[in-house]
Amino acid sequence: MKQVRLGGSNWQASSVALGIMRMNVLSPEKAAVVLDSAYNDGINFIDSADIYGQGKSEEVFGEALKQSGVNRDQLYIQSKIGIVVDPDRSHGSLVFGRRYDFSKEHLLGAVDKILERLQIDYLDSVLLHRPDPLMEVDDVAAAFDELQQSGKVRHFGVSNFNPEQIALLQSGIHQHLLIDQVQFSVAHTGMVNAGMHTNMEDDRSIDHDGSLLPYLQRKQMTLQAWSPFQYGMFEGTFIDSPKFKDLNDELQKVADHYHTNKNAIAVAWLLRHPVGVQVILGSMNPEHIKESAAGADITLTRQEWYNIYFAAGNDLP
Repeated sequence: MKQVRLGGSNWQASSVALGIMRMNVLSPEKAAVVLDSAYNDGINFIDSADIYGQGKSEEVFGEALKQSGVNRDQLYIQSKIGIVVDPDRSHGSLVFGRRYDFSKEHLLGAVDKILERLQIDYLDSVLLHRPDPLMEVDDVAAAFDELQQSGKVRHFGVSNFNPEQIALLQSGIHQHLLIDQVQFSVAHTGMVNAGMHTNMEDDRSIDHDGSLLPYLQRKQMTLQAWSPFQYGMFEGTFIDSPKFKDLNDELQKVADHYHTNKNAIAVAWLLRHPVGVQVILGSMNPEHIKESAAGADITLTRQEWYNIYFAAGNDLP
């Protein structure tokens, strides 16, 4: 599989990664099959978060890793921290009892619990999951230093951060932030649209992300794309959706040309962007993972990339 150099470092991993958010619904035995299948497809990067399945996804993965044919040192394992979900304070609501917490105490404790659930000694990378408006950079810096010096975490990054938030954090820490994980798909292209509609007054000119794509390119940070087949936040997949007939027709046309499938082309579309994308797959279906991973070895032409972009309902100014 095509490799991606993460954050301008010497660290190289598969350009398609396996996200384990949904692994909590599997038995360890079935999860081991998923892990083995993904690794055989060339995927050697695992993405998690401490809140996935309220920790159960990581527990299942930890057991699955022991039962699989894959060794820990054959994988890059990443998790995300900084979100607190306290069921005792929820009062039946997903909002109450939920907060972000970048305090040193919480970040250190979160990593220890992740390592315990995954049954491993270190994480290859840790991302701050979503921006905490109460972030104190010195607190985060102290946590990062301790995690790195103890050998518990090797690399660091963020998720769902805008450029100024990244710059603020980077100004006070010793480690180079390698990654920003954000939603990106051919049906979720606001970052692309705003860059092309500069100095215009249409809806696509609205920049919700602070020119994130050129910022990541300039700072040599890898964009990890979550929900690569989704539109909206969690509205559903555009693959085979009647809402996206033109897009599916174009994806199928290009897929036929490359003797592959629509999922693979949607992945190839993301990987074609020069920002340097690593695609996070969320499926627990080995066949779906295999189909999507095939996109890593397809390089679309410029015209194919634009044709798919147009078919998703976008235009050029």
